[in-house]
Amino acid sequence: MSQTREYTVLGMTCDHCVLSVTEEVSEIAGVQDVDVDLATGRLAVTGQASEQAVRDAVAEAGYEVAS
Repeated sequence: MSQTREYTVLGMTCDHCVLSVTEEVSEIAGVQDVDVDLATGRLAVTGQASEQAVRDAVAEAGYEVAS
């Protein structure tokens, strides 16, 4: 069963940032959809992915998920 979780990503300043986060999070097994809003820093992940996997993917892109 799919679920959508929302996170706040810190440090994104441009469209390249959005693309980087989207690409890294999309590579997580079980993720069906990724939506990143630059203006709010919101990251919505639909599918089956642990919070730690999302945090790790965002870190790999060079950013941080807010606590």
